[in-house]
Amino acid sequence: MTHQTVGHPGLPDDPRAEVIEPDPSCPVEIALAALRGRWTTLVIRELLRGERGFTELRRALPELSDKVLSDRLAQLAEAGVVERRRRSGWPPRTHYRLTPHGRRLGPVLQALWDWGAQQDPAESNRG
Repeated sequence: MTHQTVGHPGLPDDPRAEVIEPDPSCPVEIALAALRGRWTTLVIRELLRGERGFTELRRALPELSDKVLSDRLAQLAEAGVVERRRRSGWPPRTHYRLTPHGRRLGPVLQALWDWGAQQDPAESNRG
């Protein structure tokens, strides 16, 4: 979803908002791409609580498969949201933490939560 109108309350006053088709350089598209995929927001939620190892993330989200967790962590690392840190020792362990850029998603997720919590379920089931 890109914003095609500028100067309205809640819309950015930025020339990038005047596109006529989705553009991957649009800041909204960038944010949505970082959050894409089922489970992504829950992985971010866990990392907002602090650095975690893979096993800790699995325990926190027991219904999430290893493959999907690995995929989501790789996607988030590629988006600059998460960084991997190898810990020495045997076996070597990899820990994940949010980058400063990733931590800024906390208020974004809160805003999405607040918006969703205000929806009337009866209205969202209509047409």
